[in-house]
Amino acid sequence: QVQLVESGGGLVQAGGSLRLSCAASGRFFSINAMGWYRQAPGKQRDLVATITRGAKTNYVDSVKGRFTISRDNAKNTVYLQMNSLKPEDTAVYYCSAEVRHTVAVVTTTYWGQGTQVTVSS
Repeated sequence: QVQLVESGGGLVQAGGSLRLSCAASGRFFSINAMGWYRQAPGKQRDLVATITRGAKTNYVDSVKGRFTISRDNAKNTVYLQMNSLKPEDTAVYYCSAEVRHTVAVVTTTYWGQGTQVTVSS
């Protein structure tokens, strides 16, 4: 089994910054893509950013230029640096990881428990 533990959420004023971290632990062969998603009250969970094992990144348009996703493969950890935060960024942020349990290319997607980010105006 694989566990993803997130940290770094909190309350911040508009224009401020937060850095989220998500560390994967357990037994597995490797981790392919990792990502961050968010879910605001009453809305579906949406993609924020993803990063491949080779550090290729992808962002939703609304966070481009403000958020930066990165990862440390040695620590099985993914980060999300969030700058110039806006009230509309308020949501529960979830990390995800596509995990390979063997040398086979089949992956299983795991999710963290979520961390609350609240941006006040």
